Amino acid sequence: MSKILKTNALESEAIYIFREVVAQFENPVLLFSGGKDSITLVRLAQKAFYPGKIPFPLLHVDTGHNFPETIEFRDKLVEELGLNLIVRHVQDAIDEGKVTEETGKYSSRNMLQTTTLLDAIEEFKFDACIGGARRDEEKARAKERIFSVRDDFGQWDEKNQRPELFDLLNGKIEIGQNVRVFPISNWTELDVWSYIEQEHIEIPSIYFSHKRETFVRDGLIWSASKYVYREEDEEVLERIVRFRTVGDMTCTAAVESDADTIEQIVKEIKVSTISERGARIDDKRSEAAMEKRKQQGYF
Repeated sequence: MSKILKTNALESEAIYIFREVVAQFENPVLLFSGGKDSITLVRLAQKAFYPGKIPFPLLHVDTGHNFPETIEFRDKLVEELGLNLIVRHVQDAIDEGKVTEETGKYSSRNMLQTTTLLDAIEEFKFDACIGGARRDEEKARAKERIFSVRDDFGQWDEKNQRPELFDLLNGKIEIGQNVRVFPISNWTELDVWSYIEQEHIEIPSIYFSHKRETFVRDGLIWSASKYVYREEDEEVLERIVRFRTVGDMTCTAAVESDADTIEQIVKEIKVSTISERGARIDDKRSEAAMEKRKQQGYF
């Protein structure tokens, strides 16, 4: 019973946040990656505005190096639910000379997403961007408010955040400012998976155990792909893996696993001693990698 009450409380809070966004902002958007957290947000938004349609579009910042399974699932979900999807491409920013593609062993387009995101916010005049970040993922995200104000340049000042007392959310912003909103900020990874199991939410196949060509670097299992730099001595082997977190192929590591159902995944997470962000290669660039990206305008 306590588990059911906890889940319902988290769902109710998220639905309240969604409704506050629509009440307080003129032009919100849901940042959608095709990962489990953004898929969960879509289900929560459906519930928040049922029987009406979700009253805002989805925005996907496509690095061009996404897992094919994620893109296929994104398009399928959007078509089935009749959602309005906006896609903006990092490749366009590279072609226009706004950002420079990284090269070398740890090259990734993950950090390049910021420019594309900020350009999209400016293009469509979005005043609130809803994301699936959670406080349990990473220490920078643990510090961020549910309504997180960004300045004219999309930057986050972690030392200048508004208080959020008694679930009162203040969406008042100045011209040029933007707010990032995190409806599942108080959820844990296990909460998300338990909700997916409870709601019978469909997710991309990449989250389940499967065979994949991989290689090991720095103790992490990398996907063998034309987008991922690999040294000649880094041997490619077929392994049975799954992904706990899904992002750009160049910054997302797999984990060895036989879990091929949501029930098995939930059991696996309950006994795991490693955070899901432990499989995010981009977070390992420095101790403050995520915080620095957020300060520059990242999700």
